[in-house]
Amino acid sequence: MKPQVIRAGRPLTLELQEVWQYRDLLYAFIIVSFKVRYKQATLGILWAILQPLSAVAIFSFILGKLVKVPSDNLPYPLFTFSGMIVWNYFATALTQASQSLVHYSHLITKVYFPRIILPLAKAAVGGVDFLISFIALSGLILWYGFPISWRIIFFPFFSIVTLFTALSLGLWLSSINYLYRDVQYVLPFFIQLGLFLTPIVYPTSILPEAWQWLYALNPMVGIVEGFRWCLFGQGKIPALFWASLLMVSVVFTGGLFYFKKVERLLNDAI
Repeated sequence: MKPQVIRAGRPLTLELQEVWQYRDLLYAFIIVSFKVRYKQATLGILWAILQPLSAVAIFSFILGKLVKVPSDNLPYPLFTFSGMIVWNYFATALTQASQSLVHYSHLITKVYFPRIILPLAKAAVGGVDFLISFIALSGLILWYGFPISWRIIFFPFFSIVTLFTALSLGLWLSSINYLYRDVQYVLPFFIQLGLFLTPIVYPTSILPEAWQWLYALNPMVGIVEGFRWCLFGQGKIPALFWASLLMVSVVFTGGLFYFKKVERLLNDAI
């Protein structure tokens, strides 16, 4: 049996084939990461509902009731909760992906497998929380008497795009964090800042139209708006979504090439 030779700078198609070949390992990483996430947590996966609900309660009282922030003809708690669960999904996936290489550094130096599996597996863990939160949101939608739009069939599409967005940034941050550990300290600040630079607690419509395309450089802007279009069936799919999707594609392409570049240095950077 001939030994397998691993060379840097291999074609991307070969990398994708290897990810498929190692899919069982990918599933194993996802399961292990999920178990570790809630290990010894008394409330377990209920935190996936309690975290966004607590934030929605605060925002609804301060911004919805006192400040009277508009909510695009939706009840303010419903408007905020629909955006909050998407943001939490993105933030969790991004945080987990950014720490993936450091978390599994002991494996990277000992055995070969496609390294991109690590940020992908870590990013996917947040999907379980998201599905649980979506069930709670569905109950809230029915509570307010909103009919479920036929556009709900696009829900898986927007979910995958959100995961893809977190992975795109995660490729950059996981690589940088492996070389410079400052990322783990800076990232929470940017996630908090991003919450208020995304239409979670206020609608995009309050911004001047001339500024909205600049606003869409934040890829989560179009994604959150797209989710609300999907859930509540208002209007047509926002043009900002396509601008955000284009931005994500650019970030993913750059992140993938940078990840491949850093991958050659992983063993030396421990």
